[in-house]
Formats: sequence, structure tokens, C-alpha cells
Amino acid sequence: MTAPIPRDIPDLPALPGMPAPFPSYVPATAVLPPVRRPLVAVFRLLIALAALTAVTLELLHAGPAKALSHFTIQSGILLALVMIASAGRAWTAQHPVSGALTGTALLYVLIAGAVHHTLLANGAPLLSLTGGPTTGTATQTAAQMPWQTLAHHTLHTAIPLAALVDWLLLSPPGRLHLRQAAAWLLYPLAYLAFSLARGTLLDPGTPARYLYPFLDVDQHGYKGVLGNALLLGLCCYALAVLLVGLDHARPNPIRHRGKTGFRLQPPVG
Repeated sequence: MTAPIPRDIPDLPALPGMPAPFPSYVPATAVLPPVRRPLVAVFRLLIALAALTAVTLELLHAGPAKALSHFTIQSGILLALVMIASAGRAWTAQHPVSGALTGTALLYVLIAGAVHHTLLANGAPLLSLTGGPTTGTATQTAAQMPWQTLAHHTLHTAIPLAALVDWLLLSPPGRLHLRQAAAWLLYPLAYLAFSLARGTLLDPGTPARYLYPFLDVDQHGYKGVLGNALLLGLCCYALAVLLVGLDHARPNPIRHRGKTGFRLQPPVG
């Protein structure tokens, strides 16, 4: 007859000379449930509302076909959709939206804002997003077209800054990876092909035949346009790498309370 198995087995002493086991890292999402963040949800909804309002004003001013052809409009719509989804997750205490998706939307609005402020504005008279350069000073233009000016500054300045603040201060870090940086450039590359094909199909002399002056084949030729696109692509890749590095260097703004007995690491995804 066998002896009964004891309910509690005492801990066995460690064998001499055996190395200590490595600490076990457990993702925070596996131990700590997400917490409702209503203020974060409201902030993200405001960002989405501002982006959609600015996009709507541009659609009404220039028409859907022309306005939707611009990279700024497309990136603004993508950011608005991501912000709406992120706001819903924060309001209902669900896990955050994929870091790859939020990083994609952030990168594209930053590219749109940076291209405008470095290549298009030049400190000259205010440029209209869908109507080409405007005449007169910026003050006169604002008086003539206040709603278009508001949409212009919202899409190129306010939205990129708000998205960056949300990412830096309200999102968990360590979710971006270097391998994603090259994949993020596929959409700008597809947009380049679209812009050149659009300009080829339109009749010469059509207003805004090429959507951006540095992509104007009539002015620079295909060799010059491809050179501009290559230089811009390298800058975009550098910005993507900078975001990945910053994502792994910044502290975690989301602090979970309570002890779990595990050593936690930020969620990946």
C-alpha cells in the first residue's frame, strides 16, 4: 500500500554549484488589466474631430476628387480613424490600438507637416492646400478665407503636434520596431506613383496637374523629380528611425498601481 501524497511539498534546497535561474519577464498586459482613461479618450476624440473638420472644409472648398488626392488629406483621415479607435479603447478599458498602426498614422501626419513647413511655406505668402499659392500677405489671406486658413493650419500644424503629444505623453512606449520603418515607406512610394500617373493622364496646362512643386515633371523632368523623391524618402526613413529610437528611450507615461509579484515589461505590438 502506497503512502498518501502530502498536500504541501516542502521546498527543496538549492543544489550547490547550480547557476541561479534568469528572472522571468511577463508582459504587463498578461497580468494587469487595462484601466479606463476617459480624459485620454476625450482628448483623442477632439483630435479626430479637428482633423475631420479640417478635411471637410477642404473637401467643400476644392471638391472631393482634388482634395482627396493630397497626401495631407489622406494622412489626416487616417489619423482621425486611428484616434477614434484609440479613444474607444481608452474609454472602455481595452488594450490599446496596435503600436504599428498608431506609429504609421503619426509618421504620415508628421511628414505632411514637415514637408509643408520646410518645402512649401518658405516663409512666403500663405499657401492654400488645394488651391495653389495665394496672393497678398498672410493677414489679407486670412481675412479673405478664414475657414480655409483655419483648415490649413489645423492640418499642417495643430494635428501633427497634437498627435505627437498624445504619442509621447499618453501612449505606452516600446511598441515600435526598426523593421517597421521600411514598411512605412511603401505608402509614400505608392503615393509618388499615383501623383506621377495623375499628372501624366491630365492634359498639359491643367491647374494643379502635379500636386506638389517638387514633383512637377514639367519643371524638373523625371530625373529631377525622382531625385527629389529619393532625397525626401531618405528624410522620411530617418524620421521613422528617429520615432522608433525615441519610442524605446522615452519613459512609460502609463503607471499601473499594485504589485503582482512579476517583473513587468511594456506590451509589444
